[in-house]
Amino acid sequence: MEAGARARPAAASWWYGARELASDYVALTKPRVISLLLVTTAATMFVADPSPPLGVLIATLVGGYLAAGGAGAINHYIERDIDARMSRTSRRPLPSGRLEPRTALWFGIVLGVLSFVLFAIAVNMTAAWLAMAGLAGYVLVYTVWLKPRTTQNIVIGGAAGAVPPLVGWAAATGGLDPSAFYLFAIVFYWTPPHFWALALLIKDEYARTGIPMLPVVDGEPETRRQILLYGWLLLAITALPLAGGLFGAIYAASAVVLDAAFLYLCFRLYRRADRRSAAILFHYSLAYLALLFCAMAIDRII
Repeated sequence: MEAGARARPAAASWWYGARELASDYVALTKPRVISLLLVTTAATMFVADPSPPLGVLIATLVGGYLAAGGAGAINHYIERDIDARMSRTSRRPLPSGRLEPRTALWFGIVLGVLSFVLFAIAVNMTAAWLAMAGLAGYVLVYTVWLKPRTTQNIVIGGAAGAVPPLVGWAAATGGLDPSAFYLFAIVFYWTPPHFWALALLIKDEYARTGIPMLPVVDGEPETRRQILLYGWLLLAITALPLAGGLFGAIYAASAVVLDAAFLYLCFRLYRRADRRSAAILFHYSLAYLALLFCAMAIDRII
């Protein structure tokens, strides 16, 4: 009995350690960010084909998670020193020392390779190459090149985050159509105001790391002005699919309501210049994009 009593705590300790290790590997993939990317991917598939094959849909979502997760893990590797100097990210697996940097790098590379193989076998090569373009754009163009060099990092680098709708369209149809770029443009123009709202909240942390984010270099008033400008641009971009005849009344009504709320929050942040307004805009922008793309899918299905 005594040996069994001693074994149980050891087994429990092993299970706890394995669970924590798995949690750290999942954290490398940035699952909260990926969840929104997968919503835009899946919704776009229903826009392109209102009844996509279930197997293709599942393979696309799994492949999309692997590609974006691989990019996230490699990003963790590249930015581990920066993360260690920011309170928001200092407890991530690498700066905290729970995982070795090289392990995270190889984990990201393996996920990227698995993504490409899955897309190539179960979906199509166009979607496979687009997924790899998104991974490379996030890692090489945004993280390595733009982020440490220019305040426009998230504007140009945001193209990587706008790739999932293209992947979804290619997965559903086997290619790309001009309509797919409407959805790409929506995510592209949504990204700056979404990210800059967060940057306003953690401006001091970015300043300590030397990363030239817009509020650090050009100041908070200019950042709020840019957020409002991009809010108006986003409204114009969301109207393009209607002008092109891609969607009908359901999307139109949803876009009007969602855009009105988005613009109101941008304008309130511009006028009030407080942290609460920035936080509300940041969190609303997440719901905004998910709801807008869901409205697209519902419009096309119905």
